[in-house]
Amino acid sequence: MTLMPVAEVQARIVNAVEPLDAETITIFEAAGRVLADDLGAKLTQPPFAASAMDGYAVRAADVASIPACLKVIGRSAAGHGFNGEVGAGEAVRIFTGAPVPVGADTIVIQENAKVKGDGAVEILEPAQIGRYIRPIGYDFSEGDILLAAGMELNSRQLMLAAAMNRATVSVRRKPIVAVLANGDELVQPGQSPGPGQIISSIPAGMKAAIAAWGGEPLLLDLARDSKESLAACVRDARDADVLLTIGGASVGEHDLVRGALEDMGARFEVLRVAMRPGKPVMFGFFGDQRILSMPGNPASAIICARVFLKPLLDRFLGRARSDEPRTARLAVPVEANGEREHYMRAKLSENGVAPIGDQDSSLMNAFANADCLLVRPARDPALQAGSLVRVFPLDF
Repeated sequence: MTLMPVAEVQARIVNAVEPLDAETITIFEAAGRVLADDLGAKLTQPPFAASAMDGYAVRAADVASIPACLKVIGRSAAGHGFNGEVGAGEAVRIFTGAPVPVGADTIVIQENAKVKGDGAVEILEPAQIGRYIRPIGYDFSEGDILLAAGMELNSRQLMLAAAMNRATVSVRRKPIVAVLANGDELVQPGQSPGPGQIISSIPAGMKAAIAAWGGEPLLLDLARDSKESLAACVRDARDADVLLTIGGASVGEHDLVRGALEDMGARFEVLRVAMRPGKPVMFGFFGDQRILSMPGNPASAIICARVFLKPLLDRFLGRARSDEPRTARLAVPVEANGEREHYMRAKLSENGVAPIGDQDSSLMNAFANADCLLVRPARDPALQAGSLVRVFPLDF
């Protein structure tokens, strides 16, 4: 059976995918969500000329020659501005964030002033016009588009949205990803495995990865090695945007996923991929639902999810961020690669990137200690230490 290149599989998976519908939520719920529309400011910030320091609001002309003795005629604090006007020979005590009074055109910081008796202050240093004043609209103006559709909202952007007077934002609905692990050998974490059984470990990691990529994970019951059991679990996932199956995608006697799904009406476009680990990856459709079938080995499953599921979720979310690998230099030499694109578990250090010792796709301990994937193209020649290579950070 022909192996399909990774890039072609990725293209097929994201082909004709439209962003999901939008929903409106409060900014306090919006961390990690993806904007559906451009976001413009509803006000100007700051809405008035504001002091950037504690000190005295004065006229620059009055402090051109120092020392200068000025009459203090009032105070301006944040939320409590001075309503009068600063005239010749006058000053207003002012605090950070407070409105600059009419007539004043500079701020003398309090370290450069000395309080005198009878409501006077002595200015010890000259101040230029505009010094320590934040002008109206210094940060942004009403109507400015400051956050673009497709942006994933983090703490800094949400702080900006709040300053823009946006109590709510329009975001893409989270794509629902149903996770279905199958196999008679599997038991749930916390249970005691019987003879020949193992713990089902992949769904826990997959749930975390899906959530980190902006999806809504839905963990289904473990399916047994029968078409009836698989079909029952698949029916529980009909409202999901993506059905992600784990295990049973190879060609063994107990690998029933493809047959069970095709019996229910699914069709597959991808059956094998030229990558390592992860050759037995399938992609197809079940009505409007996308199906991704991952291998049952832990490293294979999560790496394939990173390579194929994440781009699909990005498209569903309309996420506007680059997903290109970065470059790093090899810390050690590596042998020539074979016929399949290889995603090697690796670690980055100040010396560069180095593959972890054992690349067996069943090893979870080694994978947990890796922090990146070193991507080797098919038929890549042997490389010496110092060579540039592509890496994907394991940031999920």
